[in-house]
Amino acid sequence: MVRSLWTGASGMIGQQSNIDTISNNLANVNTVGYKKMRADFEDLLYQTVKTAGTPATEDSVVPVGVQMGHGVRLADTQRMFTQGAPQNTENVTDMAIVGEGFFRIQMYDGSLAYTRNGGFEVDSDGRMVTANGYWLLPDIIMPEHFLPQSINVSKDGRVTVMVPEINANDPIQVGQLELYRFPNPVGLTAVGENLYKITEASGEPIPGRPGFEGMGQIYHKFLEMSNVSVVREMVDLIVAQRAYEFNSKTIQTSDSMLGTATSLKR
Repeated sequence: MVRSLWTGASGMIGQQSNIDTISNNLANVNTVGYKKMRADFEDLLYQTVKTAGTPATEDSVVPVGVQMGHGVRLADTQRMFTQGAPQNTENVTDMAIVGEGFFRIQMYDGSLAYTRNGGFEVDSDGRMVTANGYWLLPDIIMPEHFLPQSINVSKDGRVTVMVPEINANDPIQVGQLELYRFPNPVGLTAVGENLYKITEASGEPIPGRPGFEGMGQIYHKFLEMSNVSVVREMVDLIVAQRAYEFNSKTIQTSDSMLGTATSLKR
């Protein structure tokens, strides 16, 4: 009975982690480029009371052993990099990746990060940056006297603008976007602000031009929304809540049985 108390407690702790993950998904349902997370679990060590295959007689063995489990624990929180729905924004600096790939960002300390959030802005120096002021790499710098509403991004990542003082009729190219993919994107570590950084598990980034060599395409004036399904998360939340209650019930039942045993002993 003592074993069942700790087993039930491990189940409650595990389901609390599950609910924490689900609540974070629901909190980010409208976060651009957010990728949902899933809590995965694994069973704990087993106490082998009787080993299968133990000789029972001279001519036979025990066909089935006896093992007692010790509960569950959180194994990992896996991020699901499925495609989010593109949403039309009509904003000339918005871009959505449809397919594989990440934008590369340079942070204030010079370190590199990666994101699926294509909600960019143009700062006072004409440089294309994130909402937090981080630089988009490779640099996309607008020339002087360009027309802000003339910014155009092709599906293969060519950025063009109109500059009446240079060429009144034809747009000029000011940059070429690159995307980056990873051997194991699940191994990336999230650092907040819709950014990820590489780890030993993710592998080194593989650069490529949008639309080529397995990279996704760029959809201009679109943003990739979160891939969180509210209905699915609510169902998972109900299941996790009931599992938490079931584990709580096993603790209550074990406590009741232990109380009965101690009262009889008196």
